[in-house]
Amino acid sequence: MQTETNLIHIGTEFNKTKAVVTPIFQTSTYLADEDPQEYITAATEPKHPEFYHRHGNPTNSQVAAIVAKLEKTEDALVLATGMAAISTAVLAVVNAGDHIIAQNAHYSGATLFLKEFLSDYGVEVTHVDQTNNQSFVDAIQPNTKLIYIETPSNPNLDITDLEFVGQLGKERGILTIVDNTFASPINQVPADFGIDVILHSATKYLGGHSDLTAGIVCGSKDFIQKVWRRSIILGASLSPFDSWLLLRGLKTLSLRVNQINSNALALSEWLEKNPAIKKVSYTGLKSHPQHGLAKKQLKGHTGMLCIEVAGKDETDEFKNAQTILNNLKLFANAASLGGVESLVVHPASMWGSHHSSSQKKVSGITLGMLRISVGIEHIDDIIADWEQAIEKI
Repeated sequence: MQTETNLIHIGTEFNKTKAVVTPIFQTSTYLADEDPQEYITAATEPKHPEFYHRHGNPTNSQVAAIVAKLEKTEDALVLATGMAAISTAVLAVVNAGDHIIAQNAHYSGATLFLKEFLSDYGVEVTHVDQTNNQSFVDAIQPNTKLIYIETPSNPNLDITDLEFVGQLGKERGILTIVDNTFASPINQVPADFGIDVILHSATKYLGGHSDLTAGIVCGSKDFIQKVWRRSIILGASLSPFDSWLLLRGLKTLSLRVNQINSNALALSEWLEKNPAIKKVSYTGLKSHPQHGLAKKQLKGHTGMLCIEVAGKDETDEFKNAQTILNNLKLFANAASLGGVESLVVHPASMWGSHHSSSQKKVSGITLGMLRISVGIEHIDDIIADWEQAIEKI
């Protein structure tokens, strides 16, 4: 079956009711069967949907089946947030004394986890330039257990060569994990390039309506069992209602992402021609320095783009960026991304407390930068909103 059909029909065996729409299983626990062996199985089987909510939930199982199918992995696990997916997956791989290779540019929460949390527990992390394949090779140590990447990266839209990293991991016996949130499985399937584990903040494109938080880990059955065992201890269970919202959002994922792709490309092309904008970073533009690699990996170029606003100096660029930000009407100034509504943020302000000046510089975050998440509004209205906001400079 094709993707659009899978989004509607995969995992329906977990809905044992006669309801067309999977109900919300708003319960923390489930009745034991009369057969003692069946109860023992429910209590010990990973992700069993009908034992105790921290272990599993029928809707969680249906969501996991859909996303695993999209990402071409054997299994998946649904968790409470994107950070729960990141931290639980990584902690299923490394122990004290191990080494991780990561990128210079990551989602800020992942950066904090990699740079601060893991170091407290004796895990070493080396950050490399994700646009330079050789930097991954040079960073390998005898105790390297994991290569953790994110592509396109947040917020600067750098591309990591998935095929190179996947092959490197296989050759050296190093597990590879990619955060695929920015792309979504509609636009990019990392398993096609040899990546072992795929993560998502399902809060974003997979949910798609800015009304839930969730995370997903996709991988082999053996690896997902390891992650599940960690999750039982760490306790980051997705609530029944959020699980139901996520299942509902997934049904329209392909429709939403394809519309968003089209809007983002049109907006980036318009912004690139505007003299008030110094730089547009969008993987769908020929001006993107890694456009060729992006075309190889991405079926569509997502709704994410970054711009740098022009000005006489950094102070002026910051002032002009704030002017635009304050005058946009359709684009809400709010964190997150991937919803049906368009959003825009100033990364240097949003991540000010998370990144030092040097960290922001290494990550490519400037004072005049705005990160844009394009929604499904009509493209004429989207462009008109930017046009009137830029005129206020």
